[in-house]
Amino acid sequence: MIAITRYRVPDEESGGFAESMTAVLEALAASTGFRSGRLARTVDDPGLWALVTEWEGAGHYRRALGAYEVRLRFMPLAVHAVDEPGAYEVVSSA
Repeated sequence: MIAITRYRVPDEESGGFAESMTAVLEALAASTGFRSGRLARTVDDPGLWALVTEWEGAGHYRRALGAYEVRLRFMPLAVHAVDEPGAYEVVSSA
């Protein structure tokens, strides 16, 4: 499964956001079931970011989000999250 969480970040906070979210990504990468992850920013709207991660299953993803180290780093950034569903079941790939 993949998880995509988008964030709306003001320009003046983008440097700190990237650094903090990279720490979140590193904490997630240490979790069981983590396959890959990346932090991206749109080229057309630099205030819109996405954290994209791939997991062996939804249970692994949810357990990783509940881990203390992840929550400690992730919760202060949640204020920027776009409120929308973010967990996707992969239906096909090439």
